[in-house]
Amino acid sequence: MQITESHRTTELSRLTTLRVGGAAELWEVESVGELHTATSEPFLVIGAGSNVLASDEGVRERVVRLGRSFNTLSEFEGKEEIWLGAATPLPGLVRRAQQAGLSGLEGLLGVPAVLGGAVAMNAGTRFGAIDDTLQEVELFVDGSLERLPAAALGLAYRRSQLPLHSVITCVRFRLTPSTPERVQRQMEQVDAARKGQPKKKSAGCAFKNPQGDSAGRLIDQAGLKGLRVGDAMVSLAHGNFIVNMGNATSTQVLELIELIRAAVGRELDLEWKLWGF
Repeated sequence: MQITESHRTTELSRLTTLRVGGAAELWEVESVGELHTATSEPFLVIGAGSNVLASDEGVRERVVRLGRSFNTLSEFEGKEEIWLGAATPLPGLVRRAQQAGLSGLEGLLGVPAVLGGAVAMNAGTRFGAIDDTLQEVELFVDGSLERLPAAALGLAYRRSQLPLHSVITCVRFRLTPSTPERVQRQMEQVDAARKGQPKKKSAGCAFKNPQGDSAGRLIDQAGLKGLRVGDAMVSLAHGNFIVNMGNATSTQVLELIELIRAAVGRELDLEWKLWGF
């Protein structure tokens, strides 16, 4: 079999939604055979690049990204269970399910992720999360493919317990028959509730919500909206978002995180993955 993997050096600031991060060796793979080669040394997996804060110094590991051949969508028509490639963008999937009259994903409206990353983080909003409908995943691990039920993934609030050094390649959902009109109305309710989220460069919500409370409320109550370190700023639109106002660095973002924690007066756990620190 001919291996045609593409790899090059790039800046993580080009691959992450916060637009922060130094150099990395990016491997874009289009087949399981290419995954064998790409994962032969220590690696990290990137999808849409949301929920990642990368160091200004870059990372030592290879960064593996699934290519277009992993952006696959099984036919929706007449089906409640669907298999999808792990590189499938979540926003487009939510819309396709609505058009097919299938309910269960509308609570994920507006989450900027591909499916593999969304499963790894158990992405969600207060209206729903990936584990509400996820049934099974296909993983590349230890050089071969295996399938695991969702119950074996340790899915909890914004986290999972995937096998070490694994790459999600495919996922299976079970959705609920509805009508396009009904699902659209539910999506409109989710969209209306999320209107206050910032449009500037960010990595999504910075902190997990403490038990029984909201990180955004705590930050707002502390009067921290607009607090700034260099070009890293607490969003004026939503306290739980740190936005890049131009050329923020990871050092500035980390300093701002510690200022927020000190001002709130309690430990706030990051939702983000930290790379290269």
